[in-house]
Amino acid sequence: MRLRPVLCSTASALSALVLLSACSGGAGITATSSGDKPLVGVDYPRSDTDFWNAYIKYTPEYAKQLGLSLKTTNSQNDVAKLAANAQTLILQGVKGIAMAPQSTFAIAPILAQLQAAKIPVVTIDTRPDTGKVYMVVRADNRAYGEKACKYLGTKLDGKGKLVMLQGDLASINGRDRTEGFNDCMRKNYPGIKVFGEATNWDGAVAAQKLQNDLTAHPDIKGIYIQSSLALSGTLHVLRREGLLARPKDEKHVFVVSNDGIPRELKSISNGTIDATVSQPANLYAKYALYYLKAAIDGKTFKPGKTDHESTIVRVRDGLLEDQLSAPLVTADGGTYGGVPSLKGTDTSLWGNSLD
Repeated sequence: MRLRPVLCSTASALSALVLLSACSGGAGITATSSGDKPLVGVDYPRSDTDFWNAYIKYTPEYAKQLGLSLKTTNSQNDVAKLAANAQTLILQGVKGIAMAPQSTFAIAPILAQLQAAKIPVVTIDTRPDTGKVYMVVRADNRAYGEKACKYLGTKLDGKGKLVMLQGDLASINGRDRTEGFNDCMRKNYPGIKVFGEATNWDGAVAAQKLQNDLTAHPDIKGIYIQSSLALSGTLHVLRREGLLARPKDEKHVFVVSNDGIPRELKSISNGTIDATVSQPANLYAKYALYYLKAAIDGKTFKPGKTDHESTIVRVRDGLLEDQLSAPLVTADGGTYGGVPSLKGTDTSLWGNSLD
């Protein structure tokens, strides 16, 4: 790999990216690849959850299938590290970058500099609040909240109290899941009182806030967990309070999680939790790389149905999102509030196919 010298000093990761673009003009780096395979970069957002570890496992498998060479970094849920990693990937000569920014309001400067460097970006799981990318690969996160709402609303017969353990409201995912759940509850189940708790995707924070709510309101009968990060803490609190009961027990608290990791599916089968919404970790990896390859090949896309059972939508001017399927998963595969579900044992679920 041949690099034009970058004769600039940097004060921060973000300024380094700006200076790199300014000095190179987007043309000072020669991309290299292995065996004529296009070289792409993937920044992993974190590696401390079962969901993201599954995504990390799938990524090199799909890169090989699609004929791509791969460079990876891990930003560890830190936007400054993401900026530094983007600079590293540029220096390594990548022709495109996939990323999953967890703070979606703070990445506009990174995207602007990658655009100036003529490096296409695909975001997966989240989309930027501002700025442009080639494609967003994501499921409809408002629908996550709506599916959880319909399940819990049905199980609670439209009355009672429940806790929603939100994610990070600085993230489009946290906002979408919260708004989808709340809007659905107001419209369809006005007799249910919802206690919303922001957790910043932190399992310990979620557990403490759930404990506080159960202490103040021991008659809570439902919990919506916006991320499986909070699953262990939730089950620990319920066990400590004597509420981790079988579904037909009057003490049972109905729990809907989110992600579709193997532990959730097993917990549904044994009656520890009741449902989840399965995020497609495997398809996130596949289509992040698919769209990077398409960008390198000069392809363009329009809103509409795809050939992989999803829909591309225009979320704002210049920004398309491929909304992949994310099914509700239950023990019986029934329909709740008009929402069909898959059984937790369904072999089409990625959580049932991991080694």
